[in-house]
Amino acid sequence: MRWTCLSTKSFISTTILKHTHFLYLAAADYITSSTQIDFHDFHFCWYHSVRDSPVSSPAYTLHAQVVKNGTFQCLSVANYLLSCYLKSEYLDYAYKLFDEIPDRDVRSWTILISSLARNGNLRMVMELFREMQMEGVFPNQFTLSAILKCCSSASELHLAKGMHGWILINGIDLDIVLENSILDVYVKSGAFHYAEKLFEAMEKRDTVRWNIMISAYLRIGSMKKSLDLFRRMPLKDVASWNAIIDGLMRNGYERTALELLYEMVKVGPAFNKVTFSVALILASSLLHLELGRQIHGVVLRMGIHNEGFIRSSLIEMYSKCGKTQKALLIFRKEPLVYLRTLNTTFTSDESMTEIVSWSSLISGYVRNHEYEDALQTFIYMIRDHIWVDKFTVTSIASACANIGTIRLGQQIHAYTQKIGHSIDVHLASTLTDMYSKCGSLTDAWMIFEQIANPNVVLWTSMISGCALHGQGEKAVELFELMMKEGTKPNEVSFLTVLNACSHAGLLGEGEKYFKLMKEVYGFKPTVDHFTCMVDLFGRAGRLNETKEFIHKNDISHLSSVWKSFLSSCRIHKNIEMGKWVSEKLLHLEPFDEGSYVLLSNMCSTEHRWDEAAKLRSLMQQKGVNKPPGQSWIELKNQVHTFFMGDRSHPQIMEIYSYLDELIGRLKEIGYSADVKQIMQDVEEEQGEVILGYHSEKLAIAYGIISTASGTPIRIMKNLRVCTDCHNFVKYTSQLLGSYPSVDTGMAIKAVDIWMKKQWTSHAYSSSIPRLDSVFLL
Repeated sequence: MRWTCLSTKSFISTTILKHTHFLYLAAADYITSSTQIDFHDFHFCWYHSVRDSPVSSPAYTLHAQVVKNGTFQCLSVANYLLSCYLKSEYLDYAYKLFDEIPDRDVRSWTILISSLARNGNLRMVMELFREMQMEGVFPNQFTLSAILKCCSSASELHLAKGMHGWILINGIDLDIVLENSILDVYVKSGAFHYAEKLFEAMEKRDTVRWNIMISAYLRIGSMKKSLDLFRRMPLKDVASWNAIIDGLMRNGYERTALELLYEMVKVGPAFNKVTFSVALILASSLLHLELGRQIHGVVLRMGIHNEGFIRSSLIEMYSKCGKTQKALLIFRKEPLVYLRTLNTTFTSDESMTEIVSWSSLISGYVRNHEYEDALQTFIYMIRDHIWVDKFTVTSIASACANIGTIRLGQQIHAYTQKIGHSIDVHLASTLTDMYSKCGSLTDAWMIFEQIANPNVVLWTSMISGCALHGQGEKAVELFELMMKEGTKPNEVSFLTVLNACSHAGLLGEGEKYFKLMKEVYGFKPTVDHFTCMVDLFGRAGRLNETKEFIHKNDISHLSSVWKSFLSSCRIHKNIEMGKWVSEKLLHLEPFDEGSYVLLSNMCSTEHRWDEAAKLRSLMQQKGVNKPPGQSWIELKNQVHTFFMGDRSHPQIMEIYSYLDELIGRLKEIGYSADVKQIMQDVEEEQGEVILGYHSEKLAIAYGIISTASGTPIRIMKNLRVCTDCHNFVKYTSQLLGSYPSVDTGMAIKAVDIWMKKQWTSHAYSSSIPRLDSVFLL
């Protein structure tokens, strides 16, 4: 009698696959040890029975049945039982079963060795390899391939070479599978000399072997060798083209990758889904919107625009190219989360693509400075129970840092820990940066000190935080400690410490680090490094040295260095040099409002009203507009925004009343309005009134009347803080500062008021997304 599983297969196809094992058990009662078994069908039924069965231990049940009816004596049945115990991760039972199999063949040993190899248990794999030889069972190609893959995963080159030698000594034929396994282990272990010798000695090289070698060279950044191999390849399949294009792009050779993509269109195979995804990522890297649109059109016509990573790649491409509304349209059109009504469960690939789609949209919003949209999307992501990966946490923490909402940042930090993300060095860098930019250096230090071995990124984040809070000396101390502990600084580290030296007036240290960067570490200064050095000389009042530095380094074509120079001229009230610098700057950027405003303010400060008026008139003629100054404060999960002389706030009368009272009290302890900061030709009394209603003063007044005594107040502003407002903050802290906060900002020891210049593209709404209901669930 011959049993097959035809009826079981039909039963499976009727969408009640989970009951398959009951049908098989019913048949098993009629099976005897002499029954002829179709092993392929047996495996099919058994696999689906174990995978989808509602019974908690179908393996045990079937094991009992085959022992009862005697079919356990059939070696193939026993091997299948062993295989499925291992797939079900019932390891103890699998080992017991293995010991009970009477006449174990090479397949029995290979099943157990392969399972242990997949789990990386190299020690047990080698012990079993020795035992099987002692029992007189000779390994086959599949056994040896599994062992070699385990050596590859464990980076055990010495052991892999020993296995290769054993294979050659015992005269085992090197088939395609075994040769590819040996080649793969040499490549992954970094033994390229052996890999090259083996590859060149191969009589037949299939595409898998070519792709292994090409991918290996791409992984170590050897573009020339990978391209040479690709050109030598006689038959290039779509995987070969995908690998070389993707590898070149990820190694920074986007233009070469683009040329190969166009070549693939002309002479290569047809694109598959991976090719389209790689091409979209390439368009993102190059900010090549037209290429991205062309690919989008093709995938739309093919009907694959919502498949796999193509959809997430489309979202990322449009986001990186500044088209966030288009990215949102793609996201909303057919998001996987809306398909749950059709498919109640997601595969692992579908779940991953959904996470990537959400993450791409959020990072796109952050990249385009649309921070409120990023926060709102993040909330929807949590409410739809989408897993939040660390990349998403990094993006959303960056949004909090740029808005300056510390309460939101704290909630996101807590939520990150709640869902089980450990604070590794990468996440610590993000959180340190966020807390620093939100005004809480204490929390930044707390995160930094949790990491035993900080990398250069984390060190740099902490150094930057100290510099931002006016602690230049501490930033320099940290930089020295970083180098002392063996962490090599990078270009960003040097930029950060130069910025700290500039704001702290540490001219000597700044010059030392600039020289160290070039001569010892071999970094070529970038535009930002040169700008920092110009700022360093300028703030120190070395205006002539600044001029010499610009010409000596041949950087007169960089507008940023002239902007920094002009700012220094304003600080030191050198109008004549300021005019000369502004001419240089306006030649490079005739429509930049900052140059006009700085020079106009310099003239106004020295009461040269006619010259200031001419500059303002010139701005109007050229259509150059200065963005209005605005300050904002976060209280009770709401962001309150103020403009100079603002009258729109619901409590504005109370704010003005308290501000007038506060200024009166400040005058009693030495504060006086710096009327030189008035940019209009008005009487002194009127000038004091104008200064009194600057946006940051309104925000501070509102913060004081809306919080308990001693509560730290954190103010964000989109433009520079004027000298008068600096003094106002200092005297207010002196008058009311009973809270011993260590937070400082703008190099002013403000006991309980922290101010930070912040970028913003628009006036923030009166409220921000409420996260309490989400995070406190």
